[in-house]
Amino acid sequence: MIYNDFQNLKLSRLGFGAMRLPLLPDGSIDEEQVFEMVRYAAAHGVNYYDTAYPYHQGRSEVVLGKALKQLPRESFYLATKYPGHQISKSYNPAEIFEEQLEKCGVDYFDFYLLHNVYENSVATYTDPKWGIIDYFIEQKKNGRIHHLGFSCHAQVDTLRDFLDKYGDVMEFCQIQLNYMDWTLQDAKTKYELLTERGIPVWVMEPVRGGKLASLHEDAQEKLHAMRPQESTAAWAFRFLQGLPNVRMILSGMSNMEQMIDNVHTFESACPLSSEETDSLLAIAESLKNSVPCTACRYCCDGCPKHLDIPKLLALYNDLRFSPNFNVGMTVDGLAEESRPSACVACGKCAKTCPQKIDVPAAMKDFSEMLETIPHWADMCRQREEEARREREARKAQKTT
Repeated sequence: MIYNDFQNLKLSRLGFGAMRLPLLPDGSIDEEQVFEMVRYAAAHGVNYYDTAYPYHQGRSEVVLGKALKQLPRESFYLATKYPGHQISKSYNPAEIFEEQLEKCGVDYFDFYLLHNVYENSVATYTDPKWGIIDYFIEQKKNGRIHHLGFSCHAQVDTLRDFLDKYGDVMEFCQIQLNYMDWTLQDAKTKYELLTERGIPVWVMEPVRGGKLASLHEDAQEKLHAMRPQESTAAWAFRFLQGLPNVRMILSGMSNMEQMIDNVHTFESACPLSSEETDSLLAIAESLKNSVPCTACRYCCDGCPKHLDIPKLLALYNDLRFSPNFNVGMTVDGLAEESRPSACVACGKCAKTCPQKIDVPAAMKDFSEMLETIPHWADMCRQREEEARREREARKAQKTT
């Protein structure tokens, strides 16, 4: 296993993410397989384990905590996250934090994150009424959190504003970073911003939820010709190994086969050459299935609704590549009058577009696609209700 230095620690470059744990036929977590995967990971040098309050409807923290009981506490680093991104009537960081310690069966967290700082959650995290950031700074002073950071799916401007206000107390930042999102979600700019600010980067979605582990046949043949010994998924990790400010790469492994392949990849540091990187990014462009917007912004000048059309088209391209909650979440973060559904199909944009993009048709399709994925706000409310019921059930058990 290869390692990175972080302050006075040596962190395995590969971290075990617990968002996509193996499941049994009834949909519950396959605990025995998780235990086996943790044993294998630890035996091969993986020392970082990442979970979060909402993962697997609140069960990820419990199961990962059980699995880590097999290991000496000083042999691993455990990370979890506070769910301030979830829509709720109120926020009680102390209550959630105590619950997380109990669920994981530990006295402290090595790493603790504000979960998903983005356009709709920034106000919650920074509202003095809830005192969320102040509370976790205090827990760090008390030794119950060793390192404090945040995960982020925000646009670049929101990330920059948050760093301006709180960058001095945030020790690391976890972002979605892979060779597809290097341009598709402007991860390159986010990486460069964090590097300029001296904030180490943690990576989530290195293989884009598995999409980059299984490419079309032509792409796989091109990669295999350059590196016959590497799996398709390994190329995504090798790309990240070439970024010096990436200190942790989290993989949400769902079975032992993925664990074995990823551990093998991280037995050595073999970053891509410049030629290999260019080839990989060219493959990424071919995968996008995107409308060819160049962000010239000619379309914006005459828009009667003042829509940021290039921004919406970029989100549309993201959704076309891989339908996911993140795009819906980002659109939810926009004012209603700034969403694709606000388009009145006047056609002025299409007439001025040098790329001849049928923008009204794209906005209509985008809006319809968004309706096919669960609404982010509704999902948050559902998870909050599930968490509330689980808390009440645990309290009832303690009193009986």
